[in-house]
Amino acid sequence: MPDARLTAPLAVPANGEIRVAFLLSPGAEVVDFAGPWGVFEYVFVGQDYRRPFKLYTVAAAKEPVTVSGGLTVMPNHAFADAPAPDVIVVPAIDLEKLAPSALEWLRAAQADTAVTMSVCNGSLVLGQAGLLDGKTATAHHGGYTTLRAEFPKVNVVRGVRYVEDGKIATAGGLTSGVDLALRVVERYYGREATLQTARYLEYQGTGWMHPQSNAEFARKPAQVPGYSLCPVCEMGVSETTALKTEFERKTHYFCSQWCQDHFAANPQRYLDAN
Repeated sequence: MPDARLTAPLAVPANGEIRVAFLLSPGAEVVDFAGPWGVFEYVFVGQDYRRPFKLYTVAAAKEPVTVSGGLTVMPNHAFADAPAPDVIVVPAIDLEKLAPSALEWLRAAQADTAVTMSVCNGSLVLGQAGLLDGKTATAHHGGYTTLRAEFPKVNVVRGVRYVEDGKIATAGGLTSGVDLALRVVERYYGREATLQTARYLEYQGTGWMHPQSNAEFARKPAQVPGYSLCPVCEMGVSETTALKTEFERKTHYFCSQWCQDHFAANPQRYLDAN
């Protein structure tokens, strides 16, 4: 791809500072927000090597939040006192634990951002906020069907590192967020500055320049005898040991209780999505 500064530029605010808000909630996936945080943290510009990205976390309350792996994070701001962001980063989050105020803040704050980006199944959060209707988006490869089933107005793209649709950008699974963050850096500062950031990070991936490089996940996994694909996340599961549900005289097999419960809530929605 050509230099994003030439094809999809973003204007640096007049004060030279780009505020980046990271949405936190219980169960937020650490890799999803730590990867982009590291990218933005190590962008240096100008002869004085100034750091232009000003990073902060925001949550429903300024209280400790337990995210994935048991890590506890103290948010910098509650929604009520968070600075207006230029960029928002939304990681995969347990929607059942997400405060309604998070969706309200996200809807309001994204209206004035240059980019609102999700990582992995953070696209489900954007969908829940109503920000993906009529847009093209992606997710973790295990979340394609869920995104399509839960939000049928979204055009879900498989096998890409990220998708950009106007001010909304969605990344694939986990480390795809690093590539999308580098893409945002390139849109602000150009190819050479972004290459310098990648070199400093010793990051060897090139998905930020080549979003189609996730082609491994462009097609559904192949099904083998004795195993079925979970109709929610497409994981291969053993038909002898997996959880199962009967629907319309057919047996469906599941990798987890979460997938079985979501399927049971509306089986036809997931069958249509498949």
